[in-house]
Amino acid sequence: MPRARAARARTAALLTVPLVAAGVLATAAAPAGAATTTPRPGAPLTCQGKGVDTEALVRARAETVIDAPLSTVWKLQTDVERWPAWQAHVTGVDRLDHGPFRPGSAFRWTTPIPPNPATPATSLDITSTVKQLKPNSCIRWTGPAVGERLRIDGVHVWSFTKVRGGVLVRTEETHTGEQVDANVPFATEILQQGLDGWLADLKTAAEARSGGHRPC
Repeated sequence: MPRARAARARTAALLTVPLVAAGVLATAAAPAGAATTTPRPGAPLTCQGKGVDTEALVRARAETVIDAPLSTVWKLQTDVERWPAWQAHVTGVDRLDHGPFRPGSAFRWTTPIPPNPATPATSLDITSTVKQLKPNSCIRWTGPAVGERLRIDGVHVWSFTKVRGGVLVRTEETHTGEQVDANVPFATEILQQGLDGWLADLKTAAEARSGGHRPC
């Protein structure tokens, strides 16, 4: 492989490290007891009939059961300005609108990118816009994540269902962009880690807030 081509491939792979536009950079130390599962491939998750980008090459899913009231889980997930209080990888969030979290709501949030051989330490700026929402049931948002020499367009769907033992939270996300498409297996792996980590943090925060028990 020519030297220039090899350098581009290596750079593309390195740039996918901070790809978690959904939000997690490192999840190897997920909180104990916050296990998630990766569902078998199937029909995409949807919210009011809309799902992820089915033509995207990078796609991941995850789910977990949270032992907490649905209202607690929903509040944590939709009170986006408070994400930094329970998600270590989120350094700041700004709502770009006012009032209830609803279709059309938009928010800009940042997550750090550690230095690597391809890029200096910087941050990934993500602007998410809610496209569909059904209270206490589902959310779908889209938007770009932009960093130094990096752009990812993401579509993210969340589903919340009461089940025996708490709330089943399912999530699915797709990424498109030159950098992620250059190394699809690696980008998919990192995205999967990101979804698993987000659910782990959500589970830990919700169960801590509710004492780990749902009301009878």
